Amino acid sequence: MTLAIFTDEYFMKEALKEARKAFNQDEVPVGAVIVCDRRIIARTHNLTETLIDVTAHAEMQAFTAASGFIGGKYLKDCTLYVTLEPCLMCAGAAFWTQIGKIVFGAYDEKRGYSRLKKSILHPSTEVVSGMLEAESKQLLQDFFAKKRDS
Repeated sequence: MTLAIFTDEYFMKEALKEARKAFNQDEVPVGAVIVCDRRIIARTHNLTETLIDVTAHAEMQAFTAASGFIGGKYLKDCTLYVTLEPCLMCAGAAFWTQIGKIVFGAYDEKRGYSRLKKSILHPSTEVVSGMLEAESKQLLQDFFAKKRDS
């Protein structure tokens, strides 16, 4: 493989794979991966139903896994790819990890951190929004349509 394939879009597609796993497990379909040096060091999805834990969002699971992988709590040289804009809890956790970059897909119109007047992310965190937004949003819409129909 050449380094040219390791783009934001490539890694967001990996996060979408995780979101599909969540969908198939009847979890809200949000997936996340954390990348360091073009290598996925954490691969997770929502587990709030499975773990009976409201804090088991994909991002929170990813931060824990990535920190364990690198042996430290700061993720300054890492990028979080997540299919849905982080909520306030996850954005706050991202602040504490000092993650270098966040790339997200769909906006969360109700609970996304960007609804605040002031960002709660670490000042050095770069943000890329709307990456594969249509695919991320469609998966969420399909999930909630399925829930309404059952």
